[in-house]
Amino acid sequence: MDGLAEPIIDHETEGLDMASRGKRGTRAGLRRWVWRAVKAAVVLALVPVVLTLLYAPSFVHPISTLMLKDLVTLQGYDRRWVPLEEVAPVLANSVIMSEDGQFCFHHGIDLAELKGVVDDALAGEATRGASTITMQTVKNLFLWTRPASMLRKVVELPLAVYLDAVLSKRRIMEIYLNIAEWGPGIYGIEAAAQYHFGVPAKKLSRRQAALLTVSLPNPYVRNPAKPGPGLRRLASLIERRSARSAAYVGCLD
Repeated sequence: MDGLAEPIIDHETEGLDMASRGKRGTRAGLRRWVWRAVKAAVVLALVPVVLTLLYAPSFVHPISTLMLKDLVTLQGYDRRWVPLEEVAPVLANSVIMSEDGQFCFHHGIDLAELKGVVDDALAGEATRGASTITMQTVKNLFLWTRPASMLRKVVELPLAVYLDAVLSKRRIMEIYLNIAEWGPGIYGIEAAAQYHFGVPAKKLSRRQAALLTVSLPNPYVRNPAKPGPGLRRLASLIERRSARSAAYVGCLD
């Protein structure tokens, strides 16, 4: 009888509908994950922007990501904040002449040095470092130290320009000298001066300042208190440059 006939079910069409709904669900889920990733990236990008503004007042004493790591891992560290006026001028002069001779003249990035690095890379030659003191400050405050990567450099460059626009050169130098690493668990120039030479930062001699400066690139290997022949030669070079640094350090006056 017609009334008892079974309904005709198109199983093929039903399967296609389920597959279509599954694809739509997958696309919707992917869009949600992408949107969440974008929001997370925006929040992460805003962190250094906001913190830079908070770090402008002299009474704020920022810590570096390495110091934060030492706190989280319960290793502890030694850092004694000192204002720039309580640091021997020869130390800041030595750091500029060793790390970033154009510190007082560029806007966070040394474009000439950066162009040289890019040209060397395109030519297949070994590249040299082009990090300014401002870029190193950004790295220490907001980014990671190792491993170095192209991604870090891409983030570092605009943040260095921003930091230079918001903070004075004196404040950038003050922060840098108080968060730079001078040995395992030794951060900042005051702790470094006391640890390596037993004197406060304001009492550093030109020789001591030069030795501390040339140890900065690798403070775990280079010991300013027990320098080898190579480190002594580098320190002598920085001493000579520091003695003739007047034209390069005017922004710290």
